[in-house]
Amino acid sequence: MKPVVGIMACNRTVGVENAHAVMERYVRAAITYGDCHALLIPPLTDNFSSAALTTRLDGLMLTGSPSNVQSSLYGSEGGEGPFDEGRDAVSLGMIECMINLGKPVFGICRGFQEINVVLGGSLRRDVGFGAANGANGISHHAPDGTEFHAQFEHCHDVVLTAGGVLDSAYGRDHLRVNSVHYQGVDRLGEGLSVEATAPDGLIEAFSANISGSQVLGVQWHPEWQADKYPDSQAYFRLMGQALRGMPLR
Repeated sequence: MKPVVGIMACNRTVGVENAHAVMERYVRAAITYGDCHALLIPPLTDNFSSAALTTRLDGLMLTGSPSNVQSSLYGSEGGEGPFDEGRDAVSLGMIECMINLGKPVFGICRGFQEINVVLGGSLRRDVGFGAANGANGISHHAPDGTEFHAQFEHCHDVVLTAGGVLDSAYGRDHLRVNSVHYQGVDRLGEGLSVEATAPDGLIEAFSANISGSQVLGVQWHPEWQADKYPDSQAYFRLMGQALRGMPLR
């Protein structure tokens, strides 16, 4: 029996109705390179129990999203939307329950940020195009108005932490990654170890093993055209290992 990963959905408007949606690229990459089954998790709080659902899953994957995590959830104010309160409530509850059960949690982009928030970290909202970040002042998002597919061609290198999960998996000290985010990690959450940093010092990946729960989050999008990029496929293979109880270290 293949393991089952829960994949977090978002609230999206389709026509005039609300829908619970996950872009297919996340699901396809997970089931293909993680060699698993997938169950989509609705961002619906009515009669929903994270504790009940987590007992039925082997792991959790948190996707990216057009929405941002509400700033009040990490002790801040303001910030630009769109926001998705249902996604926030369900995602953060699922992360907490999965970690409490010692089950693996993997995050991509927004999911990476959600894990950080659950573990007491905070986010910064000044890393998009035109923002001067650190000594190098790189932009982590393509200019406004860039065609959708071209946004994923906006890339930079990340340096992998020596001896970390990603360093061991890739066997080298750097990766070239896409960069499609306006927010990023400010204060790192408790128990997380840095796995990769951008040229301006922004944390781009982290890992943890919290009471047996293997956690791995990346700020970039390995699911984007994963069939073309072996480095992206490796992320989901790591997830498949974790779903089967195999240690990442």
